[in-house]
Amino acid sequence: MVASRNFEELSAFELLSWALNTFGNEFAIASSFQKEDVILIDLASRVTPRFRVFTLDTGRLPEETYRVMEDVRERYGIQVESVFPDRDEVEQLVTLQGPNLFYGSVEARHMCCDARKTRPLARKLREVRAWAAGLRREQSSTRAQVSKHQEIDGLVKLCPLADWSSAQVEEYTRVHGVPVHPLYARGYASIGCAPCTRAIQPGEDERAGRWWWEQSRKECGIHFSEDGSVRRNVLSGKDA
Repeated sequence: MVASRNFEELSAFELLSWALNTFGNEFAIASSFQKEDVILIDLASRVTPRFRVFTLDTGRLPEETYRVMEDVRERYGIQVESVFPDRDEVEQLVTLQGPNLFYGSVEARHMCCDARKTRPLARKLREVRAWAAGLRREQSSTRAQVSKHQEIDGLVKLCPLADWSSAQVEEYTRVHGVPVHPLYARGYASIGCAPCTRAIQPGEDERAGRWWWEQSRKECGIHFSEDGSVRRNVLSGKDA
């Protein structure tokens, strides 16, 4: 096993190879089908034809996300495990707060993200010992200190592309011809739920199109808590 102090020295391919060989079917890639996520899938396919990919289907995703999901399924011959929020919880939330509660306040938006993303993710992660996400340090100030490898509550989280630049992402996507989400062609740089994502303006950072009406940190709570620190107690979906 690779010593933890050496994980930062591994390339994305080497880190994914280690994870797939170490954890096998207890390792999964989380994908929202943005460029970074599809690169992780492409890299994993070069290690083994069989690996797990899951996605959080919030019920508010753009139609284009489903389109690229199908492209990925066909290109790599894999299944994509869809994770849905708890029906009763979402029904109660929408009944009490309305379908577009997230526009009302940061607190209301966090309620929606918790129900549709954070808690479903926590439920899914109980199935695995390790998972990978497409976070990069260059994406935002919140993500500037992202580690390639961390272990929280016995669960290993990998960010193999943490040290990649946007130029590297573009080059890999072009050279290897990986499927690309259609919304990038319309000026989107970070893609989430349809009502909470827009194209960015010249000079804005990559996360500016997420919850653009807020002045808060541009995170949903999956990876970071409200103060910008790494989310703890990942398997419970709650912060410490």
